[in-house]
Amino acid sequence: MKLRTTVLAVAAASLITGCATGPDRKPGDPFEPMNRAVFTFNDGLDRYVAVPVAKGYQKVTPQPLRTAVSNFFSNLGDLSNAANALLQLKITDATEDIVRFALNSTFGLGGLLDWATPAGLPKHHQDFGLTLGHWGIPSGPYLVLPLFGPSTVRDSMGLVVDVKFNPLNYVEPAVRNPLYVLQFVSVRSDLLGATDLLQQAALDKYSFVRDAYTQQRRARLRGTGDNAAPLPEYDDQGDSSAVPSPAKGSAAGAPAALPNYADPGDTAETPEAASGAAGAPAGVPDYTDPGDAPASGAAGSAPGGSTAAPAAPPSSAAPASSASPADAPASSPATTSAPRRAPAGTAQPASAPAAQ
Repeated sequence: MKLRTTVLAVAAASLITGCATGPDRKPGDPFEPMNRAVFTFNDGLDRYVAVPVAKGYQKVTPQPLRTAVSNFFSNLGDLSNAANALLQLKITDATEDIVRFALNSTFGLGGLLDWATPAGLPKHHQDFGLTLGHWGIPSGPYLVLPLFGPSTVRDSMGLVVDVKFNPLNYVEPAVRNPLYVLQFVSVRSDLLGATDLLQQAALDKYSFVRDAYTQQRRARLRGTGDNAAPLPEYDDQGDSSAVPSPAKGSAAGAPAALPNYADPGDTAETPEAASGAAGAPAGVPDYTDPGDAPASGAAGSAPGGSTAAPAAPPSSAAPASSASPADAPASSPATTSAPRRAPAGTAQPASAPAAQ
C-alpha cells in the first residue's frame, strides 16, 4: 500500500512537471507557467485577505506591542538558527545563537525584549535549505509554493525539516494554531512597506520576486547576507592613500591643478620673494604695489641693518639729510627736478629779491 502511494505521488509530480514545462519555459525557470499561476493565486489571497488583516493588526496594536510579538517569534527562531549552524559546522554562529536565546529568554521576559542585539550578538538567518546548499546540494529550479510563496526544489525539501525544528510544533494544538496565525500576521505586518514599494517599482512582479529571492539565497549561502562588512571610511583624515601635501613654502610636489598655498612668512625663499627688492630679508615678499611710484625720501636703513638701495638716480633728487625746513615735502615724486640748495648751516635766503 505504501509502495503504491509512493508511485502515485511520483506519477502526479511527473505530470505536474510535464504540464509546467511548456513552450514558454526558460532555462533558469522551467516551471514558469505553473509558477505564475500559483503566484497569481498567492497574490490575490495576499491582497484581499492578508493585507487587510495586517493593516487592521497595525491599527489596533500599539507599536511597542507589535515589536514585542516580533521579538518573541524571532527569539524562537534562534533555536532553529543554532541547529542549522551546528549542522554547517559554524561553531561561532551556533554559540552566538544559543547565547542570544538564553539572554533574551532570561532577561527579555521570554523573548519579548531583545537585549542580545544591543549587547553585540548578531542575528543570523539559517534554515535547512541553506544547510543542504552548504554541503553542495544544488538549489534546483525556482518553485512557487501555495501559501508559502517563493522557494526552490531544495528549499521546499528543507521546509519540511524546518517545521520539525520549530518549537511551536511541539506545543498543544489549542496554543500552537493561534500562535501560528499570530506569527503570520506579525510577519505580514512587518512587510507592508516592502509590498507598497513592490507595487510601485516592479513592472513584472513575478520576475522581480523571483530574481530578488534567488539573489538573496545565493548571498546567504556565500555568507554575505548576514553580518556584511561595514562600508569603508571615506574620511580622508589619516588616509595613507591621500595625495601628499606640497612642501612647505614651495610649490614642489603640489598637483598641477591646485594653487600654491605656501605661507609667505616661511623661512624657505619662494620665487616671488626672490624677485623682490634688493637688500630685503630673505623670505619676506614684496608687498609694493607695482602701480605706485617709488618715494624720493625713502632713505635710511632697512630692517636687519642693511642699507636700502636708492629709489632713483642720485642726480634726480638731493639726499634727504640735506633738505632744509623750507624745502618741498619728502613725499614729492623722485622724478621732479629741484635746484641744488646750500647746506642747512648757511644763512642764504629762501629766494632772491625781485628787484635784484
